[in-house]
This record gives sequence, structure tokens and C-alpha cells, in this order.
Amino acid sequence: MKIATKNITVQNEIFTLTNQRALFWEAQKTLVLSDLHIGKTAHFRKNGIALANQIMKNDLERLSILIEYFQPEKFVVVGDLLHAGDNSDVDEFCTWRNRYPDLGFYLIEGNHDRISKPLESKLCLNYKSKSLELNGFMFIHDFEKKHPNLQITGHIHPGFMIHSAVKKIRLPCFVLTDKQLLLPAFSEFTGLDTKNIPKNGKFYVFTDAEIYEI
Repeated sequence: MKIATKNITVQNEIFTLTNQRALFWEAQKTLVLSDLHIGKTAHFRKNGIALANQIMKNDLERLSILIEYFQPEKFVVVGDLLHAGDNSDVDEFCTWRNRYPDLGFYLIEGNHDRISKPLESKLCLNYKSKSLELNGFMFIHDFEKKHPNLQITGHIHPGFMIHSAVKKIRLPCFVLTDKQLLLPAFSEFTGLDTKNIPKNGKFYVFTDAEIYEI
């Protein structure tokens, strides 16, 4: 797995975007990502669709590599950590989480995060809330138009359509506007929304090898 990076400056803070669907905030020693949708494959299996949980294993392996690469003190999930409550995939995630006892785990709740008190304890969260304000930035799952601070969000699973002479290619991306930094979905088992993304922004489109500003 190759980690490609690109530094951007937002309100005098440097964020390192990666082609592995996460960003690193060096000043805060924080890895930030969104939309893991842990349990999605188990949910499909429960409903009669045979999907191997190798998809989730791959997501967690990428996350482990990012943790080893950046050495963060905490990681923030900007919503939709889970997909459908507690299931066997969540058990596997919790086993993975216990490999990093000293790493702070912050969850900004998304629309899929239906978390009971027993499940909250099981996940070993250090922080859980609908939003988090940190050094002038607000972390929230879905964009709120009236909030004055720049918002770091997820939810949309943004993608960018590239038109080639042969075919149309959709790639995941980060989107930056004067009010929002929209993160791609961390899980590769998600669709891409190329229609409902913010307008008049900078698009940081990535492949397995590179990041491109459009």
C-alpha cells in the first residue's frame, strides 16, 4: 500500500491529506477520517447476501498502516463508525481497537451510529458527541449551514467524475470550500456521490498512487 500525501493550509493550520481516505493534523497529532461503516458486510450477510468480511479487514489494515505512519495521539471518526448497530464485525473492530490502548478514540456521531450504553463501553470510546470544536474547527458528520466555524464533515461519500476520451471515471476525493472540508468515506465498500458535493470548492482527487488538485 502506497501512502501519497498532500499538505493544504486551512485557516493557518496545515492538514495532510492522504490517498488512503484520511487526513492528519500534525499540530494536534490527530488522524481524522469518516464513514467506516463497520458491520456493513455482516448486515448484508444477515440479510442473505454473502459478502466476506475481508472488506472490513482491509479497511482496518489500512487504518493500522496510517497509525504506524503518522503516530497520532488520537483519531477522530467524523460519523458513521458503525452501519447497523452491534454485530460480529463490531466484535472484530473492538479486537482491533484494543491493539491501541494509548490512542484516544473520538467519535462524532453520524446517522448510522445507533450506540447503546453497553455498545459504547464495548467500543472503548474516549469521547462521543454530535460535534466537537477544536482550535476553531467544528467536526460534525453532516454540514450545518448556519454554524460560523469551518466544518470538517463526512456523510456524503464525495466523488469526482473525470471524463476521458474512452469512458467516465469516478474517483473519491476531499472537497474544500471556505466553510467546509469534506472527507471521503474511509471504507472502500461505499458508493461515491458526484452530484451532491459542495459547489465552488477545490477538489483533491486521489488514486492508489497520487493526489491531484482540481
